[in-house]
Amino acid sequence: MTQGVLPFKYEEEKSQTGITALASLPVYLDLAKVIGLSKSIQKHLKIRENSQGWTDPQMVLSLVLLNLAGGDCVEDLKILEADEGFCEILRKSEMQGLKRKVRRALERRWRKEKKRSVPSPSAAFRYLSEFHDTEQEKTRDQTKIKAFIPRPNDHLKGLVQINKDMCAGLNTVNPKKTATLDMDATLIESSKQNARYCYKGFKSYQPLNTWWYEQGVILHTEFRDGNVPAGFEQLRVFKKSLDCLPENVEKIKLRSDTAGYQHDLLKYCETGESERFGRIEFAIGCDVTRSFKIAVAQVPDSEWQPIYKDKNGKRMKTGSEWAEVCFVPNELCHSKNAPEYRYLAKRQLLEEQSPLPGMEDPKLPLPFPTMQMVEKRYKVFGVVTNIGYEEMNGEDLIHWLHERCGKSEEVHAVMKDDLAGGKLPSADFGENAAWWWIMILALNLNVMMKKLALDPSMEATRMKRIRFSIINIPGRIIKRSRNLFLRLSKGHPSYVVLVEARKRIAMLNGVWEPSG
Repeated sequence: MTQGVLPFKYEEEKSQTGITALASLPVYLDLAKVIGLSKSIQKHLKIRENSQGWTDPQMVLSLVLLNLAGGDCVEDLKILEADEGFCEILRKSEMQGLKRKVRRALERRWRKEKKRSVPSPSAAFRYLSEFHDTEQEKTRDQTKIKAFIPRPNDHLKGLVQINKDMCAGLNTVNPKKTATLDMDATLIESSKQNARYCYKGFKSYQPLNTWWYEQGVILHTEFRDGNVPAGFEQLRVFKKSLDCLPENVEKIKLRSDTAGYQHDLLKYCETGESERFGRIEFAIGCDVTRSFKIAVAQVPDSEWQPIYKDKNGKRMKTGSEWAEVCFVPNELCHSKNAPEYRYLAKRQLLEEQSPLPGMEDPKLPLPFPTMQMVEKRYKVFGVVTNIGYEEMNGEDLIHWLHERCGKSEEVHAVMKDDLAGGKLPSADFGENAAWWWIMILALNLNVMMKKLALDPSMEATRMKRIRFSIINIPGRIIKRSRNLFLRLSKGHPSYVVLVEARKRIAMLNGVWEPSG
């Protein structure tokens, strides 16, 4: 009986052939070796330190590689294990450069002969369970606080330190003195039993992420339940993010949406309470309250200025306008010594449209704030900043704030769609938090690959394109004279890319400072 309609058949090889479908994934092992990722994992994670079987570096690296290869669940480790050629290189890479004493110690961790190259799904689940704190779940059940954030155990804190080491090393070879931090939360829809309902009405988790704009990496993340507001305890998370910055960073800037409109956060930045960085410049979306609308309504029409955008070398109007607003929120009126901020408003004319059937009611709420001005209805958004007029005019400030939406929002899509962050493995909070953090390590490792090893033209390339053109290409492993050769098909366009990438990575050897 034929297998299908077209004239071909699938057959299994009768013997091991050394073929791999992930011919370029070993280049990430090269980069992980140079940046000392395994050493950092061994330093900060002690889950498997005195145990038999898999080590911490083997566990974490397997899950990082799973993310890069395109797997989105723990069960996909079976597919990674089935790639004979890649597993051959992985086994060889683990022993490279180790002293005989260390190699024998690794061999003694196994009572029987080690047959697998990556952990089984059951072993990975057992490992992830070590990041879950059952005592925190008991506290959650006993407390009346709805927005409860479980305290991370020492193992989760170790993942934070590993990411800190990676960021410190990146800023050593690609130094940036300024760090523009974009804080934003993202919703991960989930059907897990213990997931909480978010403000949009579905079960989810809602991690709060801090993205380092200049380096393009996630500096810090805090995994949270879906019912925790995005701006809840944002100052505490911001301080933790500052602690993760490398020592050679000198200046900080902060951007956030309206979730960051917390007066304790604004005051911390404006008054220079940070001992290390002093005053921190910020631009944050502000709530369009009734009092803010009153202040906006008092702005003369002549003071509204158009917002332009560059298109094909020409300045074109966007249809939006901005103006400075004289506004003091009620929270600052109680003290003469309260900090003063600069407020701006952005408006866009709301075009009249014929209502859809069933939506003729004019009282139906819109998903954005609006107000009536001079017989016209506008969409209105507010911005608060401590950057002076002479340093940045209103239009440039709004464009600068909007850069956050253009990039950090894209990163959220990469986390959840391109990597495994959108499919959480467990009903336990700590396991999901560890899974999210390991995805962050994979994300940042890929950013480093694009910045430091690949051609500069690929720096803005999404993970989908990286997989198609580089990672997921076929190859064959050949053993000769105690060496491994990974052979690609003749004339494959990725051959030159991979050879050049490995040369650039080799040049980083000895320059990297993973300890920060």
